[in-house]
Amino acid sequence: MTRALSASYYIYYRVDMARAGHARRVVEALQQEVLDLTGVAGRLLQRRDDPSTWMEIYEDVADEAAFASSLERAVERSGVAKSLAVGSRRVTETFLPF
Repeated sequence: MTRALSASYYIYYRVDMARAGHARRVVEALQQEVLDLTGVAGRLLQRRDDPSTWMEIYEDVADEAAFASSLERAVERSGVAKSLAVGSRRVTETFLPF
């Protein structure tokens, strides 16, 4: 029997630290919207040696096409791009288990 592999999404970017409080609220709302739309809960991490580098993690994504579409719409609606550091962008990497 074959089983479907669930993807994990890792999204990292740098935030403008002057807007970090606002950025956190925006990302938390974005993650709630993603959860509501897809059933996939996200986590938010901050780099240990660079607090301006953040990472969103979404694991156990079964339907990648639906998830990616929902995430893209949620990101656009959230306005999270306004909280990014100058020159930064959201970078998404997707991994599958062995």
